[in-house]
Amino acid sequence: MTDLDAQVREADIDRWLSSRFVTDLRARADLITLYAFEAELMAIPSRVTQPLLAEMRFTWWAEQMDGVFSGVARKGHPVLEALTGLVERHGLPRAPFDALIEAHIGRVHGDPHDLDAFYVGPMQIAAQVLAGEGHEAAVVDAGRVRGLGQTGRGDEAKALRRQANSALKALPVAAFPAVAPAALVRTDAPEFLKRLTLVAATVRGRI
Repeated sequence: MTDLDAQVREADIDRWLSSRFVTDLRARADLITLYAFEAELMAIPSRVTQPLLAEMRFTWWAEQMDGVFSGVARKGHPVLEALTGLVERHGLPRAPFDALIEAHIGRVHGDPHDLDAFYVGPMQIAAQVLAGEGHEAAVVDAGRVRGLGQTGRGDEAKALRRQANSALKALPVAAFPAVAPAALVRTDAPEFLKRLTLVAATVRGRI
């Protein structure tokens, strides 16, 4: 898991920092597995120069979901092996994974960001990993706040924050690290400031 942890830290410092607030090491490792899968997808456009090649790689990942959700791990691929175990342990639904891959393919062809596919669905899965089923509705607005911030729409993110925090009152404390990255609206903030922001958000239970 150390390699996956390092991969996530390099690719997605916001969510890596948030995962440090998960004190249960098994739960933290599961969260890192989910984020490592997303890191693999996010890296594809930077590794190839042609949209068709990127689409082919995303299609490969889409095909691997058959094995992941049937419990047959692809041996020798750390992320897929870990993801297969994660899905089985938590009974995760497949639809958000498929939607995320399809959204990445859309981006290759110039489609606008699908905030729900890129941010809400993964956040709902992360909350389920940490606190079980039944909390999907509580994190929808937080996921959109995160997505708006990440796509340069900071003013819209801030405007939605109060509504998101109202919904988060129903979220168990154990699941808060799944939504904590939504507190980081400034993508260019230095790491120390992000750490302080996440501490404050976690203590208050608000983004």
